[in-house]
Amino acid sequence: MSERVPPIYFYIPQLYWPSTMPVSADENWKCFGLGIYAWTVQTYLRLKADSFPCELVSELPAEGIVLVHRNALRAHNDNLKPTPNILLICLKAELPAYPYAQLHVVQNSLESKTLKNSYYIPHWSQPALIPRNLARGDRFENIAFFGHEVNLAPELRDSSWEKQLKAMGLNWYPILNRNHWSDYSQIHDRWNDYSEIDAIVAVRSFDRQQLYLSRNYISKPATKLYNAWLANVPAIVGAESAYRAERQSSLDYLEVTSPADVISALQRLQSDRPFRGATDNRTLRLEMVKNGQLRAQSLLPSNITARWRNFLEAIAIPAYYHWKAKPHWFQKITLDRNYFTFNINRIQHKMHVVLLKLSTSKHKN
Repeated sequence: MSERVPPIYFYIPQLYWPSTMPVSADENWKCFGLGIYAWTVQTYLRLKADSFPCELVSELPAEGIVLVHRNALRAHNDNLKPTPNILLICLKAELPAYPYAQLHVVQNSLESKTLKNSYYIPHWSQPALIPRNLARGDRFENIAFFGHEVNLAPELRDSSWEKQLKAMGLNWYPILNRNHWSDYSQIHDRWNDYSEIDAIVAVRSFDRQQLYLSRNYISKPATKLYNAWLANVPAIVGAESAYRAERQSSLDYLEVTSPADVISALQRLQSDRPFRGATDNRTLRLEMVKNGQLRAQSLLPSNITARWRNFLEAIAIPAYYHWKAKPHWFQKITLDRNYFTFNINRIQHKMHVVLLKLSTSKHKN
């Protein structure tokens, strides 16, 4: 990196500043269950521990590179514009892009191909994750979902689903969060605990129309899969773009498109027959766990931290000096153009959704 490192800030407005702050990103801090802190505080702590120069602040700096979570911009009523001396980087998460940000960081590699000036960095895995207890051995009994209640397919929230699993000799453990995006009080106490879990199911929807409208959830990350690999448990997941982008082999996860598919996948994992092509008579379940352990290496905090450093050094810092060198009139035109383009795209998308729903309704009638 040839340029001098400018001031780099992770910005959380005072309105959303947490009442407590962890010393380390490895702590089981409840606020890490909220995207605004999982992105901002955790990234800051990881970089700081790696001796990268950056600060966590509650007041908007006058100059430098400012990284801010999309939700935090609500404190500015979504009207915050970067000054001639600020490069604003929006940590987009699964929210709409911010029209005044010069750069976005996204959590789905496919979204970086459709959103201009966006860069993909895998989301952090669960801090203080407790992996499956080795003492469980070959037991296959407890099936879990870890996530927000609205991100679990309705069919898997129904009481009949738990009964179906009971009939198979399996227990259903939905570890559900029901919190508002800015409230950590209802984060489940076992959010990080996979010690008694034998497999996870992660399906947001079986509805093909919903999958299409969301472009296979192009803004969502593959975090549930990452956590399963790190926890040494096989994963059964929906047909989402983030999971498909990560797929390198059939052992990475089992994809399902219906509740019946989930039952079939569980039966495959429940079987103790040797997996075809496996060594040492391993079952499909054990082969998936072994594969997950290998895949998880690239997701260790040290590797994600290295990706953040590379992004800041190779992309953000040159972009900052490039922005500062532009005339003020050029900067204003750029921001206004971005805002106009953003609103045109948003209107077009809304019209597309309305037309599709009308078409679907017409066919049903």
